[in-house]
Amino acid sequence: MKRSLSALALIGLLGVSFGAQAPERLAHVDRVFQQSVDDNKIAGAVVLVLRDGKPVYEKAFGWADKEAGRKMTTDTIFRIASQSKAITSTALLSLVEEGKVAINDPASRYIPGFAKTMVAVAGDSEVKLVPARRQITIRDLLTHTAGISYGTNASVAEQYKSKGLGAAAGPSGWYTADKDEPICTTMDTVSMLPFVAQPGESWVYGYNTDILGCIVERASGMALDEFIRTRITGPLKMKDTQFFLPAAERDRLAAVYSGGPDGTISRAAEGAAGQGHYVDGPRKSFSGGAGLLSTASDYARFLEMLRRGGEIDGVRVLSPRAVELMATNQLGTLYSTNGLGFGYGFETVERYGAKGMASVGSFSWGGAYGTTYWVDPKAHMVAVMMVQLLPGNAGPIADRFNATVYQALLDVPVR
Repeated sequence: MKRSLSALALIGLLGVSFGAQAPERLAHVDRVFQQSVDDNKIAGAVVLVLRDGKPVYEKAFGWADKEAGRKMTTDTIFRIASQSKAITSTALLSLVEEGKVAINDPASRYIPGFAKTMVAVAGDSEVKLVPARRQITIRDLLTHTAGISYGTNASVAEQYKSKGLGAAAGPSGWYTADKDEPICTTMDTVSMLPFVAQPGESWVYGYNTDILGCIVERASGMALDEFIRTRITGPLKMKDTQFFLPAAERDRLAAVYSGGPDGTISRAAEGAAGQGHYVDGPRKSFSGGAGLLSTASDYARFLEMLRRGGEIDGVRVLSPRAVELMATNQLGTLYSTNGLGFGYGFETVERYGAKGMASVGSFSWGGAYGTTYWVDPKAHMVAVMMVQLLPGNAGPIADRFNATVYQALLDVPVR
């Protein structure tokens, strides 16, 4: 994929892919992001839209680092947090396709501590620990129905904090880049801590995909960073997608900002609650749930591979059937009763209007630093928005991004 397009080439692609009115209508996207920068709601952003694999909208806005006077560019690198989950889920499903892992395998086959687990149940005056009714499975972890949280729930917060997890692990419990231990060591600890729901009974967001990353390591005999590089990012030429950044590329990494009570931003602190340890950290914890860095174009290429059924430019990562599993609601109404579902790594759109203007069959997710994306197979579209904002409260901008992109799409009927 080209890093940028000339103005004439972009206008030509817009006309083919969105219609003759595209330049005028896509000016609304420009306005949303430029106004957000001007109003100090975000420092900067990179926005990329593909149709049929071609970049039809690709722009950088504002600053990668306001204080350093470094402008945002289309190849700026971002912390993508939970957007790592889709890549790790893809890695796990590639092992399922090889017969090395099965969807219904118990997690204890790879992490023995999960053979006997406890669930915290809040009563009127105390929290009781009861045995889990069954072992958690790979399917539970892929769909976030294992009952495992990030350890910030009141019923388990102290137990997790005492082990350096939950509230002790930075924002919302998911951060591990500062840990001087392999991810499997951390997940062995998680296996000894209480769940917040019985397996299979609730959708609970938490360490599920980090556990899957450890399972990838133990089932393949490779460290997660090596497995992802060898099987996904390397073959797909996603050269800027990795867990930790080489020191020489420090100036390509966008700075993190925090939103204040009035919605305006200021530079976030150093450490886990802000800039993080992605350059100078121990480089030992490969968090499959929240640890990767990437660019808009790298991540869009990964998504385009999925949109095409697991293959791009002669490189096949998954079969079409495996991709269909990922993008199909596996939970009925357990995740949502309002038109959204959850597959093996993605939120899915089951009803038009449940996710902005995204078509039924679209799938998406985002990250704690405010990044977001969606894939709309019906519209032949991939869209990526990269910002760096903690907590990940770029939702209003993401909603406007969705609306302003789709209002320019005049060649695909809704139904």
